[in-house]
Amino acid sequence: MGMRTTKHDAPRPRPRSRRGAAVGIPLAVMAVGVLACLALTLLPGSRSGAGLPTDASVAAAPTNAPSSSGSSAAAVGAATASTQPTVTSPPPPSAASVPTPSASSPARTESAASSAGRIKPSVSYQGVATSYAAGDGNGACLYGPSGDLMIAAMNHTDYESAKACGAYVRVRAANGNSITVRIVNECPLPCAPGQLDLSRQAFAELANPSLGRIPITWTLLSPAVPDTLSIRYKTGSSRSWCGVQVIGHRNPVAVLELRTANGWRKLPRTDYNYFLSTDGSGCGGAIRVTDLYGEQLAVEGIALKPDVAQQTRVQFARH
Repeated sequence: MGMRTTKHDAPRPRPRSRRGAAVGIPLAVMAVGVLACLALTLLPGSRSGAGLPTDASVAAAPTNAPSSSGSSAAAVGAATASTQPTVTSPPPPSAASVPTPSASSPARTESAASSAGRIKPSVSYQGVATSYAAGDGNGACLYGPSGDLMIAAMNHTDYESAKACGAYVRVRAANGNSITVRIVNECPLPCAPGQLDLSRQAFAELANPSLGRIPITWTLLSPAVPDTLSIRYKTGSSRSWCGVQVIGHRNPVAVLELRTANGWRKLPRTDYNYFLSTDGSGCGGAIRVTDLYGEQLAVEGIALKPDVAQQTRVQFARH
């Protein structure tokens, strides 16, 4: 066992008669055994059950050592980050508390995470509500005229170069009233972070318009929408230059890519809510859009027709 022991010799027995010797020999052997056991017990560093794994040996084991079920801590971490959970049968108790996404959950891509913007899901924002004359419902996001005037302009900070365009937000007033509006415009400075400039129609649903300015809280929504999303090329688009816009999306768009000969190309976004390919690369080809939750939708068959909203067959999932 790797432990060093000291040999203890039994004292030499006195001469005895034949009968006494027969009894004394076993007693001597037993005494030697008892003394040896006592020596092993009292020696420094000796412990009972030395051949069994102890708490110290378990704590010193590497965390990536495979368990008896064949899974490992690294595998559990990979299952958490992947859309396909790692299945073990039976699962180790330590993995039971680790949430794994379902197979239908979209993966949150690194590009979406870095491009999603300031507005996050499940976060409540505080600010004030003001109002403006929305006219035909068009605004800085360039979605065009709309008969639905339950809309709002996002403050310059949270508008964040059109990242807030198309977002649905639930607005609540201190009096308990609440409304849902879609962001179609930008409220320039001095509009403060958290501030929403509502259409007059939307403001009237929250409070008396004569108040002019009220405290509010608001949160991002992923609502039910009746249609699939549409794609529109900007006026002047061609094979040598194009601007691409997504319309009618349930969740804010974080990334837009065009497929080129070298793979998917991420386009920069403008303040007026178009994604530009300044050299024409990918214009007229397949388009891939990613929402702030990381879900990706690939669309093909969109003709390069400027200023025409072309409806697709896809829509982002509801959250």
